Amino acid sequence: MTKPVLYLIACAAGPAQYVDEGVRAAQAAGWDVCLILTPSAARWWESRIGELEELTGRPVRSQYKLPWESDALPKATAMLVAPMSCTTLNKWGAGISDTLAIGLPSEAVHMGVPVVAMPYFNQAQGAQPAVARSVATLREQGVVVLDGPQGYESHPPKQGDPRSFPWRRAVDAAGHAVSSRPV
Repeated sequence: MTKPVLYLIACAAGPAQYVDEGVRAAQAAGWDVCLILTPSAARWWESRIGELEELTGRPVRSQYKLPWESDALPKATAMLVAPMSCTTLNKWGAGISDTLAIGLPSEAVHMGVPVVAMPYFNQAQGAQPAVARSVATLREQGVVVLDGPQGYESHPPKQGDPRSFPWRRAVDAAGHAVSSRPV
């Protein structure tokens, strides 16, 4: 039996520097993990991208493929956008899919693929009126947004601890989204 495929999509937010922990948490939960990074998050790993490819056994993607290139990743069972930056949240909520990391989940949620997102940004960023609108827009589309007590509670500016990001909680939510999906 093949494992379910999780697209772990990481944005350039503090915990992305520890995305390998997220991959390991997902693998421990039984997922075959495909890693997609925003272009900015990919820069954080550029000298060590081989480590992530060895860990997942797949290429790490951060750019759209060219039209004549075949898809290097299998079809996703679910997608987890974590950590989701304030920038990605607001672009996605406004329908702007200018990166692969936003384009994949923005299409997937309308194709029946469960999509979960866990933000990571500070309280000052979260206070922007666009944030609440974007969260509401994503939820209206069926995205499970894990913010507040059930996900990640934003931190005071300059006081976040990216090492304490709840990867396991995010991965568990992706599993729950799949198991509770109507057949």
